[in-house]
Amino acid sequence: MLQIKDIHKQYKTGDFVQKALDGVTLNLRDNEFVAILGPSGSGKTTLLNIIGGLDRYDSGDLVINGTSTKQYRDRDWDSYRNHTIGFVFQSYNLIPHQSILANVELALTISGIPRSQRRQRARRALAQVGLGAHVHKKPNQLSGGQMQRVAIARALVNDPDIVLADEPTGALDSDTSVQIMDLLKEVAKDRLVVMVTHNPDLAEQYATRIVNLRDGRIVDDSDPYVIDEAESAPAVHRTMGKASMSFGTAVALSFNNLRTKLARTVLTSFAGSIGIIGIALILSVSTGVNNYITAIQRDTMTAYPISIDAKSWDLQSLLEESAANANGERTKDHKHDAVYADDSSFTQASTLTSSIAENNLTAFKQYLDDPDSEIQQYVGSNGIHYSYDVKFSVISRDPNGTLVNADGVDFGDDTGSMSSMMATKSGSMSSMSDVTAMQMSMVTGETDENAAPSSFGEIMPGESDSELISPVVTDNYKVVSGTWPAAQDEVVLVADQNNEIPLSTLYELGLLPASDYDDLMKRLDDGEKIDEQTIRLDYDQVLNQQLYLIPACDQYVRGDDGLYSYVGDDAERMAELVDNGTAMPLKIVGVVRPVEDADAANIAGSVGYTHALTDYLIDHTNQSAVVADQQADQTRNVLNGMTFSPSDDATKVADARTYVAGLGVTQKAQLAAALAAQAAQAGMGMGATDASAGEEMMAQQLDAYLATADDATFVHIYDEYVSTGDYDDNLSAFGVISRDAPSSIRIYCDSFEDKDGVSDAIDQYNADASEQDKITYVDYVGALMSSVTTIVNVITYVLIAFVAVSLVVSSIMIGIITYISVLERTKEIGILRAMGASKHNVSSVFNAETGMIGLCSGLIGVGVTLLLLIPGNAILHHFMGTNEVSGVLPVPGAVALVVLSVVLTLIGGIIPSKKAARQDPATALRTE
Repeated sequence: MLQIKDIHKQYKTGDFVQKALDGVTLNLRDNEFVAILGPSGSGKTTLLNIIGGLDRYDSGDLVINGTSTKQYRDRDWDSYRNHTIGFVFQSYNLIPHQSILANVELALTISGIPRSQRRQRARRALAQVGLGAHVHKKPNQLSGGQMQRVAIARALVNDPDIVLADEPTGALDSDTSVQIMDLLKEVAKDRLVVMVTHNPDLAEQYATRIVNLRDGRIVDDSDPYVIDEAESAPAVHRTMGKASMSFGTAVALSFNNLRTKLARTVLTSFAGSIGIIGIALILSVSTGVNNYITAIQRDTMTAYPISIDAKSWDLQSLLEESAANANGERTKDHKHDAVYADDSSFTQASTLTSSIAENNLTAFKQYLDDPDSEIQQYVGSNGIHYSYDVKFSVISRDPNGTLVNADGVDFGDDTGSMSSMMATKSGSMSSMSDVTAMQMSMVTGETDENAAPSSFGEIMPGESDSELISPVVTDNYKVVSGTWPAAQDEVVLVADQNNEIPLSTLYELGLLPASDYDDLMKRLDDGEKIDEQTIRLDYDQVLNQQLYLIPACDQYVRGDDGLYSYVGDDAERMAELVDNGTAMPLKIVGVVRPVEDADAANIAGSVGYTHALTDYLIDHTNQSAVVADQQADQTRNVLNGMTFSPSDDATKVADARTYVAGLGVTQKAQLAAALAAQAAQAGMGMGATDASAGEEMMAQQLDAYLATADDATFVHIYDEYVSTGDYDDNLSAFGVISRDAPSSIRIYCDSFEDKDGVSDAIDQYNADASEQDKITYVDYVGALMSSVTTIVNVITYVLIAFVAVSLVVSSIMIGIITYISVLERTKEIGILRAMGASKHNVSSVFNAETGMIGLCSGLIGVGVTLLLLIPGNAILHHFMGTNEVSGVLPVPGAVALVVLSVVLTLIGGIIPSKKAARQDPATALRTE
């Protein structure tokens, strides 16, 4: 039962107010055929629209089977129209681009009926109105009567309680009108049919009840239905379920509409694809360049290992500090009211010193040696190489018989000027570890005592212990004379591709006169220009040169007092070690140079020795006398006899007396002057010490003063001037090395992907390790190639940003076209709303349309790009002179561009789709 209670409705246009319905009250039975008559403007259609939920009343109530609609919201009205109302319009209101079967199915689709049931029920409804044979025709292929039958079938397919017919015969001839009225009369047998008409004859002939309206009021009712309000239950608010259009329906509606305007759709899609084509071409070329860079990386990383040193720069903190300074983040914010200190030089120096990270390679080696560790799967065929900083000196005699030191030519010589240091060191540091060590030494001032000559480097060994030379080395170097080393006492001279060896190295090996070297250094220090000269040495001269190696431990000689003294800076004492057989003879057995286009010329230094020599030096040092004596008494320094860390003042006094007794005249004079200056500052005298006296006199005065000094004086001397050394420092100076503590680790990979895997494994190791065990390293080659890739990517992004403007323009264009589509399909919007489609459903229809245009644009863009790459790559190969760089559109990139196209078009269609959703359904139905 439908109750219309005191309904009022008026329309305002500016100051003009028109009453459409003025207090209309009408009760309608569940199954009757009601005809509403009245002149134009009497409110017939308004009343029909309010009954159908297409329009809203201003006051009153519409009660449907005891359910009040006063509190209905949009979604409640949508559900009401979908489940309760069936509309039959004068102008049929069929969607022209849909088949009549799809038109009838639409109401069921909005109700959420499964596809199989929809199709079956729609066919049955069409068969009931006599159109079972025309289900696949479009509306424009039917006559007016047939289209109205389709409208009736659509109204009935959802089995509504109420059928509303607005002038159903207004556009039909007499015979067809009779057929439609007979059909509606049949429908009214089991449901309520409300028909608005201007034809009183049809109303009298078919309607069971006639209601006359005039000026918005009911003036006559042929069969009123009176309800006793006292006996009926009060109306309550209830919802009628939910209406929902599936996404598939929205897509189907949009697709059919686009298909009817195929030419416009194709042109719009192509215009939208222009930006996609531009971006896709740029992406293809950049991908080709990056692929080329990646190929170079793979070749490079196969030869160059990941290097981890015991001490390494924390590059991340250095970069962050550098970036902060570059961005002005370190700018101090203070007033300009006084002079302020600029401490940037100190903070930058602090950044350098604090960025030196010490790696616990002992713990990391245990991880690497574990066959079950994650990193093992990425280690290449060349394996993992552990390096040890063995300490030794190499001496020889030059053509004039002068004893020459391989570490700087002269013994105990401190290369004075920066120019001479550059001349002697630049040619001997070929590994990144050497460069890093030199940088750290310059920053911290610390040096590695008794370090091996920088021109000597270990040759990469093979996989097995017996394989002294790795195939990687033999494949990348050519023996130009002699052979490769085969024993611990054999070395090879390593030239560059021009068969040249640094001049300083030739002097250090005694192949050239030491006197010439001294003259050259003097000229450098005096600022003279050194002319380029050609110095030629026969292979036989090089191979016949005799070298002598003296381990660091053997350079400490035991005296009669049981203490050891260092003789490494004394040429005569070193010559004695050669003469008495302490030194190991070294033989140069070959000269090698890198092959042409060598990928892994990785011998560090100009003289290469084998791992066998490293093993010998480690074992020999651990068994040496100085090491054995020092390890036997770990509290006493075997070099000066003093206690390492005295626990009482008595020991300090004894060590201080021993220290002073061992000083020479000059050293005693210096100590006397220092003590006198301290005494003067404290306002105390120091006997007869005269700071203006000569060294001899001051030394005698110091001896006289200390002869009567108390213990406190010697404790003071000990604390201020005595350096007893450190047990660990002594062992390090002697060259003691544990095989569990390498100085550097080289991890070789067979591919760039494996290198990334090793890096990830180290990151995971760091995540699990304690703070002091974390590993810091710099992947120099990877960082270099990464920066090149970054530059290519930056250029790509800039070009894409320019091309993206066309995407924005095309999105705006698609938005405008969608807006035009909204205007063109206003009636369709009204039809959808009349059948219960919500505002969201309507918005989805137009979003689907813009999305499909975006999809077509993306696919066209990708397709055209692939076609353009065929001639484009030919042009690229011609101008670059290589076939190794080819533009290629990656599949993920193509998919991303298609998705981007869809997203942008959806954004462009948001405003038009929202406008469509806000359309008033009653107004939209009147639009032509």
